[in-house]
Amino acid sequence: MKAVYSIALLFSLFLISCNSEPTLQKYFVENTENKNFIALDVSPSILNVDKAKLSLQQNEALQSFEKMNVLAFKLNGTNKAQFELERAKVNLILKDKKYQQLMKFGSGKEGASVSYVGSDEHIEEFVLFANKKETGFAVVRILGKDMNPNNIMTMLSVLKESKVDLEQLKPLQEMFKK
Repeated sequence: MKAVYSIALLFSLFLISCNSEPTLQKYFVENTENKNFIALDVSPSILNVDKAKLSLQQNEALQSFEKMNVLAFKLNGTNKAQFELERAKVNLILKDKKYQQLMKFGSGKEGASVSYVGSDEHIEEFVLFANKKETGFAVVRILGKDMNPNNIMTMLSVLKESKVDLEQLKPLQEMFKK
């Protein structure tokens, strides 16, 4: 009888884990190998800062940042329909109630938005979605633990003091060269 309950429990867990709702994480995984996209994982080491010279608040903000994922679609003469389809998919994902929009710039066809996942004081993920009808779009996921809006503002001050390691961004730079 225990075996029946164990099998039923495992089957239930399997069904619960097979959530078919689209998420940015699934979208990133599905498109990592797509030739129209470039995917990058960027570590905090890109900032290349001397932690000894940072304030306590700056160190806390830096520690809340775990990694950044970038997925960019480069528009060319042959993939316009695919561009429109992929952009619509990202817009649909970001309309999910778990993504809370902080701000939006421009129009739906061209512009950027910033959203987050989590509560105001315990943000798990910031999402930047930028698109331009002539070049393509990019989705940037900034992942962390217990990030908050103050951490993000503090991170901007850390960025000013950093010597960004552009080598990690080289694939993205190459993609957008004409």
